[in-house]
Amino acid sequence: MAVIEAKRLSVRIPTEDGIVHAVQDVSFTVEAGQLFGIVGESGSGKSVLAQAVMGLLSGAEVTGEVLFEGVDLLALDRRELRAIRGSRIGMIFQDPLSSLHPYFSIGSQITEMIHTHERVSKLAARARAIEMLERVGIPNADERFDSYPHQFSGGMRQRVMIAMALVLRPALIIADEPTTALDVTVQAQILELLESMRREFGTTVIMITHDLGLLSSVADQVMVMYAGNRLEIGPGASIFSDPAHPYTAGLLRSSPANYEPGSELVPITGRPPSLLRLASGCVFSSRCPDAMDVCHAQRPPLRVYDDSVEVACWLEHAPSSPEPVTLAQPDEVVLAPTPELAGPLAARLAPEEPVVSVSGVRLAFGGGGFLRSRASVDVLKGIDLELRRGETLGLVGESGCGKSTLARVIAGLIPATEGTVTLVGKDMSSLTRSGWQQMRKEVQLVFQDPFGSLNPKRRVGSIIGDPYRIHGVSRGSDRKKSVQHLMEIVGLNPEHYNRFPSEFSGGQRQRIGIARALALNPSLIICDEPVSALDVSIQAQVLNLMKSLQREFDLSYLFISHDLSVVRHICDRIAVMSDGVIVEMAETEALYANPRQEFTRTLLAASVLAPSPESGAPRILQRTIERGVAA
Repeated sequence: MAVIEAKRLSVRIPTEDGIVHAVQDVSFTVEAGQLFGIVGESGSGKSVLAQAVMGLLSGAEVTGEVLFEGVDLLALDRRELRAIRGSRIGMIFQDPLSSLHPYFSIGSQITEMIHTHERVSKLAARARAIEMLERVGIPNADERFDSYPHQFSGGMRQRVMIAMALVLRPALIIADEPTTALDVTVQAQILELLESMRREFGTTVIMITHDLGLLSSVADQVMVMYAGNRLEIGPGASIFSDPAHPYTAGLLRSSPANYEPGSELVPITGRPPSLLRLASGCVFSSRCPDAMDVCHAQRPPLRVYDDSVEVACWLEHAPSSPEPVTLAQPDEVVLAPTPELAGPLAARLAPEEPVVSVSGVRLAFGGGGFLRSRASVDVLKGIDLELRRGETLGLVGESGCGKSTLARVIAGLIPATEGTVTLVGKDMSSLTRSGWQQMRKEVQLVFQDPFGSLNPKRRVGSIIGDPYRIHGVSRGSDRKKSVQHLMEIVGLNPEHYNRFPSEFSGGQRQRIGIARALALNPSLIICDEPVSALDVSIQAQVLNLMKSLQREFDLSYLFISHDLSVVRHICDRIAVMSDGVIVEMAETEALYANPRQEFTRTLLAASVLAPSPESGAPRILQRTIERGVAA
């Protein structure tokens, strides 16, 4: 029995630039108890589709039908929708920080959901909330019930969002990137939790994600979206083992899990088309290695195969495997030092001198001021590490272990309680105000939460151009050209220079942060989950770009990530962190080949590799449905 069925769903969003055709004539059916996966690049319409189903797109024109348990959600008024949202349909949003109210404790936000839909006592609601927080992996849940969102790491906040969505045991859960900010061990816990909900209560799950490895291990059905269109749909096992559409095959080939460490990734060339105009042919034709003349002129037919895979494509045979693409070299980029902007201080260091040296760093929170009555909490417990010039040091560990806190100490955003941090030969505790002004050019950050690090009231052109403005580099039209070129390098459309952050998808907002960090050609870039919100193709482009820039300018990266396949691909050494200490550090391949600590072995065992397309028995075409010529 179908729990939800979308029929010819279309979403048109008015903007200053015109009407954005975010979702175009998409149909799908999700059966009871299924895990239905939706994949596609950032901006392909996945999240917009989910928000349209939930009735969360005010001002947008939504047409078609969305039948939930036989009721058309698009025909309901606000009161009727509110009664269904939360109680019958739960939503796990992509960005936990902006989805949680900063002024209310996480416990009160979860119990508010319970009180809105059920008549229960405060004590009973609190008990249910604490139980669910424990199930999603929040330690000391009874104590953390009264904590606020800013007191949690990014991964912890995501767990709170999951607890909020599951606490009423809804019939349908729409999970928009539910594991983006989570380490591999917690990912496994969350997947097990969703699976137990499916077994115990028959819960149906729609999971939106760019993590192909994760989805391949759990999805019953998969829908592949691109530029607002449905390109392929069918059983997960068939689509991941033998993709019928060139776009799906390209996504699978882009994963760093499918390559030898250190090799060049093969991203999908080009970038998605503008959604301001409807395509006259196949929306993927401009980037497709198998494109024919008819692909540019006419909408593709819908082909239905014997394994229940449906694909919108002119091809009847399997898609080809393109050769690796040669990316633009760094000397073609505006990031090289200019007369107005001196080169990084790291270039003046002797080869044996580290760019960053951390010695005996400890950090404790609490125990003074307004928190005098509370015991101090040790977050960092004696950290020692060095980062060499031109090296990438990976920092991995579970959410809440102190990775991001250590990054902020190194960047000078939080003073250490004990120990020393030396950056490009300078003790950061002895810097004067003018010294800090220079140092801010030398160390840049790419934050884990892209929306929280961007001013929602400013246009992205101004945000990316801030480093130039603050340090007096590049003015007027030259600055705009530099910013637009940065946008192009990280996969953003330069035409969107005047848009606001809210007009971009989560992955696109992360690219804005990466562009801003690259602007001043720094000595050190601290990357806190820099590609966690990016789909695999754009992820491949960004990782290739980072490596090429590193080779050209001897950049040093401190790379924090929970994606072990990404860490293995880009990092020279890896430091494994647990409970505020570094438990193991080694060269990347040595760590994977011979992990010495049990905690490291647990992390590696929990990682999921993306599937590689394999040609098995040829699928048989059953019928072709002509779709006509597009207007």
